[in-house]
Amino acid sequence: MSTVRILGIDPGLRITGFGVIDKVGQKLAYVTSGCIKSNDKDSLPERIKTLLDGIGEVISLHHPLEAAVEKVFVNVNPQSTLLLGQARGAAISALVGADLPVAEYTALQVKQAVVGHGKAAKEQVQQMVMRLLQLPGVPSADAADALACAICHAHGGQGLGNIATRGFRVRKGRLI
Repeated sequence: MSTVRILGIDPGLRITGFGVIDKVGQKLAYVTSGCIKSNDKDSLPERIKTLLDGIGEVISLHHPLEAAVEKVFVNVNPQSTLLLGQARGAAISALVGADLPVAEYTALQVKQAVVGHGKAAKEQVQQMVMRLLQLPGVPSADAADALACAICHAHGGQGLGNIATRGFRVRKGRLI
């Protein structure tokens, strides 16, 4: 059985979460996770360089074959949305620069894949990531979101996987 190593990214200008998992058949195995943090006092170009370098280091250390990135949602504050978009663009640039295929998922799709409904709280995502990957403790919120993105990709963005959702319909982000 072949192993597919997936890198999940939860982009942010201040904190970018990353998570690496292996998919062997239908089983998922935790490899590593963490956060890339930029200094708020640095200029925007310096912060983007920190993000590019950090993701590049994760790629060179763990050699993922595929990548998944959470899509940006629109904030109330347009300036925040613009900055998040720039961080997301830097993350995608680092991934495609390493010749990785990149899939994109909305927060709703990621939560649906991990928790079973799209309106799950951050704490629910953290708990389910811990259970699904059999982690000894709860990952940080940013790392958990990145791992959840990788899990979503491993399941093909199809909820809890084709087997788990077969015979169900989705209505308003819930399985029925």
